[in-house]
Amino acid sequence: MSDILIKLGGGLITDKSRLRTVEQSRIESVARVIAVLLDEGHSVRIVHGAGSFGHLKAKEWSLSAGADPLRLDDQLVAVNDVRMDMRKLNSIVRDVFESLDINVSAHPPSIWATGTGPSFAGDLSRFESIPQNTVAMTFGDVVDCPPPDQFGILSGDDLMVRMASELNISHAIFLLGDTEGLLDRPPDQTGAELITLWTPERKISGKHDSAQDVTGGIFLKIASASAISKHVENVWLIDGRQPQRVLQLIRTGKTRGTRVIG
Repeated sequence: MSDILIKLGGGLITDKSRLRTVEQSRIESVARVIAVLLDEGHSVRIVHGAGSFGHLKAKEWSLSAGADPLRLDDQLVAVNDVRMDMRKLNSIVRDVFESLDINVSAHPPSIWATGTGPSFAGDLSRFESIPQNTVAMTFGDVVDCPPPDQFGILSGDDLMVRMASELNISHAIFLLGDTEGLLDRPPDQTGAELITLWTPERKISGKHDSAQDVTGGIFLKIASASAISKHVENVWLIDGRQPQRVLQLIRTGKTRGTRVIG
C-alpha cells in the first residue's frame, strides 16, 4: 500500500481573487477520491494552501517580511486574523471530508511549528502513525519566528518538503487549480503545452502573481517538488480539477500531469 502526501493548492480550494471564498465542489471532488484511496488501504496525509483565506491579508500587511516596527501593532492584529481565517478554511475542508466518513486529524502549524522555509523547527512525529480511515492534515500558516522577525509565513510547499523528506512517503502529489501540470509557458498564453517530465536542467517560463500570492507561486512549487524528488520516487503536479487522475496514478503508475525528477 502507498503512503501518499497530497498538497491541495490554495488556488484549487479557494477563489484567490475573492476574500475568503471557497471552491466547495472542488474540495468535495478531491475528498471523494481520497475516500476511495483510504478504502483501498492507502494512507493519506494532506497539506492545503491558504488561497483567499490567507494571501490577500498577508500581502496587505507584508507578513511574509516579518515585523515592521512602524506598524507592528496592526501587523499583530493581521497575524491573528490570518490564523483565524486559516483555521476557518481548515474547518471547511475537514467538514467536507468528515461528511464522507473520513476522520481528520488536524494540526495547525501555529501550534507546533516555528520559523519559515523547509528547515523550519517542528516535530513531525504527529504525522507518522495514522489510524485507519484517518487523514492527517495541516496547512500553510503564519507562525512565530525568532527576533527580529517575530512572525512569518510557513508555506504549504515548505511543509511538503519537510514532511516528504522525513516521513515514509511513496507519492508526493501537488494538486493544482488552474492547469494540468507544469506548462512550457504561462497557462494564459496561446499554445501552452504540458511538460510531462521535468528535471532541473529544463528552464521554466512562468509568472508569479505577487498581488495574490505571497509565497512564491509556481517557482516555489517546482523548486519544492524538485527537492522532494531526492527523497520520494513519485513526485507529480496534477490538475486538481481532475482528481480521478490521482487514483489512476496510484493504481497504474502513470497519469496525465507532470512528473518531477531530481
